[in-house]
Amino acid sequence: MTVYVVLILLLGVIAFVLTYKQLGRSDPNYREKSKFQLTVLSTIYLVAIIGSVVALIIYIGVR
Repeated sequence: MTVYVVLILLLGVIAFVLTYKQLGRSDPNYREKSKFQLTVLSTIYLVAIIGSVVALIIYIGVR
């Protein structure tokens, strides 16, 4: 059970890090223009990670 929770958290962190790394590979003005989009994307990742962990805990608890 704990392994699945760790895997979900690890996958979320990897996705966030890779997305953040992509931000630096674009043209110089992209960073200035995309602060809002990065904030929105980070919030989506955070909500998805928390929702996934909660759903997994509920699923394991019901089983």
